[in-house]
Amino acid sequence: MVVDGVLEGAEEGVDRLFHALADTTRRDIVRRCTRDDLSVSRLAEAYPMSFAAVQKHVAVLERAGLVVKRRRGREQLVRTDPDAVRRARQALDELETAWRGRVERMSRLLDEDAGLEVPNPTEGQD
Repeated sequence: MVVDGVLEGAEEGVDRLFHALADTTRRDIVRRCTRDDLSVSRLAEAYPMSFAAVQKHVAVLERAGLVVKRRRGREQLVRTDPDAVRRARQALDELETAWRGRVERMSRLLDEDAGLEVPNPTEGQD
């Protein structure tokens, strides 16, 4: 089902993405795992927190779809999913477009209210 141009459930996915990215440690894990597949234990060495805490951060990222884990022997390797990063970027681009449109409309209304002649930016475009 589509509501206001957005697929139902898509907003939940975007919410999970940005919730996961709201934490500094998780953003750093995403950056580190973009360059190379890293084990959870290797990741844990980089942070002043317990191994279990790093595992929880990775689990949040995995639920959001930002990282993928795979097993290599006894290790869990973590890799950033570039498609999820693209989805986050797309969501931000859509927000930017919406807000730029709103600001332009407000600016035109203020100019019209002040009695200025305001050209419509969509006129003359085919």
